[in-house]
Amino acid sequence: MDEYPEPVHEAAAGALDPRAELSEFLRTRRARLKPEDVGLPDFGRHRRVPGLRREELAQLAGVSVGYYTRLEQGNGQHVSAEVLDAIARALRLNDAEYAHLTHLTKPKRKKKPAGRTQQVRGPLRTLLDTMEGGPAVLVGRRGDILAWNRMAAAVFGDWAELPAHERNWARLVFLKPEYHDLFVDWQDKANDVVAQLRLDAGSHPNDPRLSALVGELSVKSEEFRRLWAAHDVKDRCHGIQRLHHPLVGELELRLESFHLADDHEQTLATYHAEPGSPSAEALRLLASWGTDATRAGSGAPPARTA
Repeated sequence: MDEYPEPVHEAAAGALDPRAELSEFLRTRRARLKPEDVGLPDFGRHRRVPGLRREELAQLAGVSVGYYTRLEQGNGQHVSAEVLDAIARALRLNDAEYAHLTHLTKPKRKKKPAGRTQQVRGPLRTLLDTMEGGPAVLVGRRGDILAWNRMAAAVFGDWAELPAHERNWARLVFLKPEYHDLFVDWQDKANDVVAQLRLDAGSHPNDPRLSALVGELSVKSEEFRRLWAAHDVKDRCHGIQRLHHPLVGELELRLESFHLADDHEQTLATYHAEPGSPSAEALRLLASWGTDATRAGSGAPPARTA
């Protein structure tokens, strides 16, 4: 695996508005709850808005309607931890959503600029090179693909052939038709990519590269616009990834991801197949075919073998 510079996104004028982000996030979380979901009576009256009313949410959280209204209007700078906890419980937020809400109301002051270049440690690159049984990818801020091993290139395509700014999961999933074919559950992958990007945006609303990326994808992809407007958030974790590889057909891989201990903004994603499974045999074949598999994974015709 060679060393590649971090992808650089073209900077956009301005940045994401933290007040608007907080307002829309709370509104969409409130809209997904019904009175019966939280033990409140529903008298069958016509509801002008989906989900709970502001006064119902305020009642559940034990705060005044006026206070919650100001918070949902984006005024979250002085909210206490206790009130934030109460509102999170009332909205039934999961861990990722609670972390996102915390970032939106109390953004961390960072010494380093939001758009800084992420560095990959040399020993970590060596570790990726030694991981030969399955794909391994180091993912950074904004879903940027920072480094990968040979099996990742064989399965997902040779990212070394792409311009640096295109080595980004959101760009690949929404702007490259071959990735729509690669992921059997493309919609699930698209949901995850946007939800992870939303979580990143909550932590770094002033990142001009992230704003540029969101702006470009919003212009070029109607599906991205729809998912971005949902304000769903999710952290990278684990699950099953089903792929249709152009050379070996169906692959079912187990995804496990880990934040680096010394840099929480970099995630190591690993993929493996169940021992003895057809997918394990397919990975073995891809490994044995070497560069031919890499070409096939990138969508190019495989070279002939002797």
